[in-house]
Amino acid sequence: MRPDDWHITEDLDEFLARAGDFLRARPALHTMQLTVTETLRTRGADAYGAEAPVFGRLERAGEVCATFFFRIPPGRLNLTPLTPEHADTLAARLAGLGHSLPGVSAEHDTATAFAEAWQRHTDATPTLRERHRLYRLGTLTPPEPLPEGRGRLAGEQDRRQLRCWFREFAAAIGEIPSADADALADTRFADRRVTLWETPDGTPVSMAGVTEMSAGQIRVAPVYTPAHLRGRGYASAVTVEVSRAALAAGATEVVLFADLANPTSNSLYQRIGYLPVTDFAVYDFSCDAPEVR
Repeated sequence: MRPDDWHITEDLDEFLARAGDFLRARPALHTMQLTVTETLRTRGADAYGAEAPVFGRLERAGEVCATFFFRIPPGRLNLTPLTPEHADTLAARLAGLGHSLPGVSAEHDTATAFAEAWQRHTDATPTLRERHRLYRLGTLTPPEPLPEGRGRLAGEQDRRQLRCWFREFAAAIGEIPSADADALADTRFADRRVTLWETPDGTPVSMAGVTEMSAGQIRVAPVYTPAHLRGRGYASAVTVEVSRAALAAGATEVVLFADLANPTSNSLYQRIGYLPVTDFAVYDFSCDAPEVR
């Protein structure tokens, strides 16, 4: 395989013109790339910050068979499934160009193959950070009984609460809370894409957000309940609410990720109708600047 089979660009329109059909062909598996590119397309190249994102595609015989992006917070390389050979040629290409990568996130075997290849080509040490399971909604099955209360869209009066919960969610998953969390909270709020579960007295106790629809799929993210309110069914209730709303909006696929280290959330999602698709892995790299071998 020639390194030239990888095409790398900062031009989103060029990337989508060649890779858009490939991404739309498997919307659940490609959910991250679809939602990121849709956000950039609708909100502009600086939607995730001042640094221009980098996109790439692998072409064989004129057909796109894999894609990636990076420089989207938290900065890790995001890959569609690759063979170990393709992962190695990509690692060699990116290292040779001097790109810095804090880590990689992809389907489990792909992420592992790339992490090993990146170590070979740069001497960076990969560390497995977490493993996630991607779920797709089958038949939505609300829990019985639901906790007392109701679901509602977040309103202006909830903005401060949302910012707080988005920061707490970032900290809970091991990310450093930053202005990005506030920006994400404000964006989801402005687009009416955050649902709250509130108790009968009107107190918000859990939230669930969704991405914009792209290629017929919507991803539920994030789902968060403060620690002192967990175990009461609030997360199940609010996830059912946003899932039902996604279906009503016309989504043909509703997906979400669950941390495999959290058996409670994995069990919760399966009880309300989500079915496993595949597992993903996230690796961190020990150094940013590659020392090409």
